[in-house]
Amino acid sequence: MDQAQQLRNIIKNSNKPQRPVARIITVTSGKGGVGKSNVAINLAIQFKKMGKRVIILDADFGLANIEIMFGTVPKHNLCDLIYQGKNIKDIITWGPEGVGFISGGSGISGMYNLGRDYLVYIIVNLAELDAIADIIIIDTGAGISSAVLEFLVASGEIILVTTPDPTSITDSYSLLKALNQSPRFSRENTVVKVVSNKVLSEDEGQQLFSKLNAVVARYLKLPLTYMGAIPQDNMLAKSVLQQSPVSIQYPNAKSVRAFENIAGQLMNPGDALEVKPRGMAAFFSHIISGRELSNTQSAVNGSATNVQS
Repeated sequence: MDQAQQLRNIIKNSNKPQRPVARIITVTSGKGGVGKSNVAINLAIQFKKMGKRVIILDADFGLANIEIMFGTVPKHNLCDLIYQGKNIKDIITWGPEGVGFISGGSGISGMYNLGRDYLVYIIVNLAELDAIADIIIIDTGAGISSAVLEFLVASGEIILVTTPDPTSITDSYSLLKALNQSPRFSRENTVVKVVSNKVLSEDEGQQLFSKLNAVVARYLKLPLTYMGAIPQDNMLAKSVLQQSPVSIQYPNAKSVRAFENIAGQLMNPGDALEVKPRGMAAFFSHIISGRELSNTQSAVNGSATNVQS
């Protein structure tokens, strides 16, 4: 059996009840500095406290926020899976509370230059995460780069982190607009959830969401779900300097209560807005299919240009 057939079998079997399929939550933001990685880490810890097995994939290959905030230096990253023959368990670093994380390094951007056999090999390995984790949180880079959009269009569940800063609101809208315009974005199979961060009160968080939601509903017709607000908290800022998540360092902090509340809502099994878990094989296959579609389109455009010239 070749690797391509093995990949097709993994995706096919992911729909069967006996095969575990991880829930993938992609955390993103329109701009940097809004606390996106803090949200990803502290939600992961709250899920872990609820008895869930959690792994974070640090897909922000320009920065190493997750490992810095965990105060843990990974021995391996995604590059070692791709180029050094490591298996998926080798590249998982276990942080506080038993939350695992995988450092993307430059491996994620490098995936776009790999041949299909290499990509299939990576996906076959990443698919094993479905048996290791109940929830996989993907912490994307900030902004509307093509790499970020590839992760978002492949994800059925997106958490958009925004703040009262006017540029954050504007950039959040720009990100949603770019996502909405992607030909591979599926409204029917995607839920976009908003977290208001660094607010002074619950009211300010609700007003922030209402402001963003009004513009998005009017111009993009894209439904958003409000998950709640995380207050400005000196304890959270202090925990970052101490390289320890606030949910562990200061469990009684006001921001931690907010993370607990949001995590509880996300785990609510009665949420009618939830989409069916896709698992890692389907998730990364979607990204690769988009890459191949893009390459095909580029080739077609290049041929058309040559003919015209």
